[in-house]
Amino acid sequence: MRPSKRDELVQKALVTFYRNGFGATSMDMLVQESSISKTSMYNHFRTKDELILAVLRLRDEKFRNWLFRRMAEQASTPREQMIAMFDALADWFQDPEFKGCMFIKASSEFQDRQHPIHKHCTDHKRMIQDHLIRLARAAGLSSPVELVQKLMLLKEGAIVSAQLGNMDRPAKSAKEAAMVLIDLANQH
Repeated sequence: MRPSKRDELVQKALVTFYRNGFGATSMDMLVQESSISKTSMYNHFRTKDELILAVLRLRDEKFRNWLFRRMAEQASTPREQMIAMFDALADWFQDPEFKGCMFIKASSEFQDRQHPIHKHCTDHKRMIQDHLIRLARAAGLSSPVELVQKLMLLKEGAIVSAQLGNMDRPAKSAKEAAMVLIDLANQH
């Protein structure tokens, strides 16, 4: 089934926003890159913020589906899947199109915690965290919420380090630290 004009616009906006950032991407640039008229764009989205939210919803769905599928493909047990998250991140970081986390970027550009874009970014991270908590509980690890909060710090730190390029193999370093934390949680 051929995507609608709205879907095409969201797909192209995702690529453009990811490459250039939200603030640096004007509606005129999106019109030019999407080959959709300004009138048509505004028929689908009254504001740039509405378009950004649609882009973030699409990115959230694609990224979480990809991440959770990769974790399940690489490992058979909940404990191993938690560790495999870092292998999936390493794959992502090797992608020549990798430009960091769209949600980290959006939340830094829309810093008001009540803003719908900031809230959506928070929800994205929470859904990943919730999935990891379910895995930690299924693995029988002690203090699953506290453990996953630490793993999320490692994950987010690896993403930022990979985007900045200030560290060799951040996913590998984060994975090694995660394994230590998971082993400690397994001993209690």
